[in-house]
Amino acid sequence: MQSAGDDLISISVADTRHAQALASRLRLSGDWIEAVAGIDSVVVRFDIARVDRTDAEHRLREASSNIQVGSGQDLAVVEIPIVYGGDFGPDLPSVCEKLGLSKEQFVALHTGEYTVDMLGFIPGFAYIGGLDERLTIGRLAEPRQHVPAGSIGIAGGRTGIYSLPGPGGWPLIGRTSRKLFDPTLDEPFTLAAGATVVFTAVNKL
Repeated sequence: MQSAGDDLISISVADTRHAQALASRLRLSGDWIEAVAGIDSVVVRFDIARVDRTDAEHRLREASSNIQVGSGQDLAVVEIPIVYGGDFGPDLPSVCEKLGLSKEQFVALHTGEYTVDMLGFIPGFAYIGGLDERLTIGRLAEPRQHVPAGSIGIAGGRTGIYSLPGPGGWPLIGRTSRKLFDPTLDEPFTLAAGATVVFTAVNKL
């Protein structure tokens, strides 16, 4: 636990699902102005006119004990079909070369079940952890000015899914037809932090 500002406290937790569960508990308690979950931490804002920091930290420690975490199956499991390589994944050949893998080996390692760490950067952009360590690679030296919506990138041990077109610096290895953000819907986001996704390889969008 550490100070993040005059009226902010950050507390570390085990993982995304613990962060989401704790932030939800704090919001429901009504004791905090704001509670924001990260990948493995929660930042809370408290009313410094009513509560001193020592008391706020004590309350936060109590709230963080015995957190009941869902399995991730509490949220819908979302299948993400991916066309790997070609025009949809222009960086896949160079990524495979750097990693010493064939395309088939890469796809075999990348497909499977994962957990959404968080949404951010742009509305609906999904940061998805749990990549096999053999797929660890850095960002592009020079970001692209335009990345199409649905593009799948990897960097730093995570997969990122671009929900909207725009600039981006992750090596692109494929694309999905799944729409992750639709502002016309009552619930515009297809994914949520803590949700389970399953990457599957397909031949066309």
